[in-house]
Amino acid sequence: MQLFDREDNALNLAVIGATGGIGHSLIQQLAGMPAIGHIYAYSRTPSATLCKIAHLSQMSLDYRHESSIAEAAAALADVRLDAIIVATGVLHGQQFKPEKSIRNLQPDSFDEVFLLNTLGPMLIAKHFLPYMNKSRRTVFTALSARVGSISDNRLGGWYSYRASKAALNMMLKCLAIESRMRYPDLIVAGLHPGTVNTALSQPFQKNVPAEKLFTAAQSAQHLLTVINNLQSDDSGKVFAWDGQEILA
Repeated sequence: MQLFDREDNALNLAVIGATGGIGHSLIQQLAGMPAIGHIYAYSRTPSATLCKIAHLSQMSLDYRHESSIAEAAAALADVRLDAIIVATGVLHGQQFKPEKSIRNLQPDSFDEVFLLNTLGPMLIAKHFLPYMNKSRRTVFTALSARVGSISDNRLGGWYSYRASKAALNMMLKCLAIESRMRYPDLIVAGLHPGTVNTALSQPFQKNVPAEKLFTAAQSAQHLLTVINNLQSDDSGKVFAWDGQEILA
């Protein structure tokens, strides 16, 4: 049985990055599925829209600080999760942009990108995996990116972002290998959401064909289909929005 094909309101899910464009859309679509029992939505600030979902709890989490992640996980107490979706990431900020050249590389922004794109998702795994359901198939996914593929890199640039996503992919692979003993039914995967019309990609959409620029809702729908179709042999891999594997 695929993950979301149940009809018994039995699944508990955690979505980290609940107020971002993709995370918010993921939650809205998950909330309408018969399989979902409860959604735990994590962000730094609550969403008024999500408050309207009865079977949802909004929780505070700032994964710039490991203590915040540990406290959020501990608050689950006896809850057992069937899926964790880390829907966060950063490409640019108020003080930095993706590097066009090695001359633009700055230690502070490099550290910030790695903290949010690589270390953050793995600290979620560190503290949240003990609350996974061990009696059936479970899933841990994090948003990656096609530009994190080393073999597919033909344009260069974007040093911090590319490297942070490549590093995330490697850490997901390590996690998948380690989990085989402790969580034999856990599938670990990276997900490329495509180019989505959110604040992350907005400055870089000029040359994106209209048919390849997704709304957050479209991307979320694609990603949930990919998650639903994941099999045990897929653990440790990275998949694009269309279900195609992205090679390292």
